[in-house]
Amino acid sequence: MTMMDTEIAISLRGVKLQQDKFTLGPLHCNIPRGMITAIVGPNGSGKSTLFRTLLGLEQVREGEVDVLGTCLSGQHDEGYKTRIGFLAENPHAHENHFTADEKAHFASLWYPSWDWERYRKLMRHFDVDGSMKLSKLSKGMRRKAELSITMAHDPELLLLDEPSSGLDPFAWKTMLEELTRYMEPGDRTLILSTHIMEEIRRLADYILFIYRGRILGLFEKDRLIDDWRMLVIQQSSTMHSNVELLQQTPGLQGLAESGPGLYRLEVNDPEQGEAYCRSCGFQILAVQRMELEDILSCLIRKEEARR
Repeated sequence: MTMMDTEIAISLRGVKLQQDKFTLGPLHCNIPRGMITAIVGPNGSGKSTLFRTLLGLEQVREGEVDVLGTCLSGQHDEGYKTRIGFLAENPHAHENHFTADEKAHFASLWYPSWDWERYRKLMRHFDVDGSMKLSKLSKGMRRKAELSITMAHDPELLLLDEPSSGLDPFAWKTMLEELTRYMEPGDRTLILSTHIMEEIRRLADYILFIYRGRILGLFEKDRLIDDWRMLVIQQSSTMHSNVELLQQTPGLQGLAESGPGLYRLEVNDPEQGEAYCRSCGFQILAVQRMELEDILSCLIRKEEARR
């Protein structure tokens, strides 16, 4: 299924926010409904600010934001928030005196679709005691309790900011199982911000790269991994160094010289790129699949060069 065939859960059209020394945007992006989209970028890139914008906590003064069919520019119906589950990156200190069950009771007042049976089932699966105060729980235990509360009303849209923070490997695996189960009906949308590449590989359908408040691209994960390659090439002893030729390589994303007559090319059209290099007289020494971390680094280098 392509983006053209998919309904849109979130639409960002020229959205721009100014906060002291940080600018988010302008952002142009459509996030598909019924899919898992991972937001990836270095700390301070604007991921948490984007979440706050989607939750209506940041006033949109420039551009337009649509979330689940509700336009957030100007006056709008706040009812769309009852269809969203949000897990913040850091716990709120003012909730420390609550037990998990007390926080769940407070949350249940705001969500018409709240399901106590679902909440208790999640707490059992995560092996959390709901009668303990949140301040007495370990970081991982509190994370599991708050994720249970976030998912208990079976939201249409789930926003998770670094959900696996503090989780041990067993709890992380349990979380992946619950998120996979959550997506099974096919009509839910999950957006998560994460630094864990294995999390992205196992969960994401799409990847949104963000850097210094700007979107570097929204990519279908499987196609991204299939398309991006590192070509290691060498010019023949009779050739003159001609970087200008290599800069015209189809799909070229990055170019670096590794030694005399030796080059590394990052391309997102490997077949055309290889054919072009051979036609120019270069020898292909190696073709390597690029990791997600390498792709992000390449996109960041291009953005820095553009700046």
